[in-house]
Amino acid sequence: MDEIRIVAALAALAHAQRLRVFRALIVAGSAGLTPSVMAEGLDVARNALSFHLKELLHAGLVTTEQHGRNLIYRAAYDQMNGLLAYLTENCCAGDACAVLPRSTTCAA
Repeated sequence: MDEIRIVAALAALAHAQRLRVFRALIVAGSAGLTPSVMAEGLDVARNALSFHLKELLHAGLVTTEQHGRNLIYRAAYDQMNGLLAYLTENCCAGDACAVLPRSTTCAA
């Protein structure tokens, strides 16, 4: 991914509701979700959800497909993986990275 797409993706994810929507689509997998299911499950107003989905779509993080009368939204895993690869490309200066479990705290 080029820097323009990276910045667009990060900007799209830099909003709490959009991040929740994107994570819900990640969890849903290839089946995707309809806007009505997302709105109900995430307790987001449908007009706000539409705006957030549009932003994620423009950033390339989601795809949409017409299925009968419904739109199905899916996470764009290739773009997500590209973003993660970019962010970790030179991780730890080439050394093996040690990721600590969430419950572990660092001693000061």
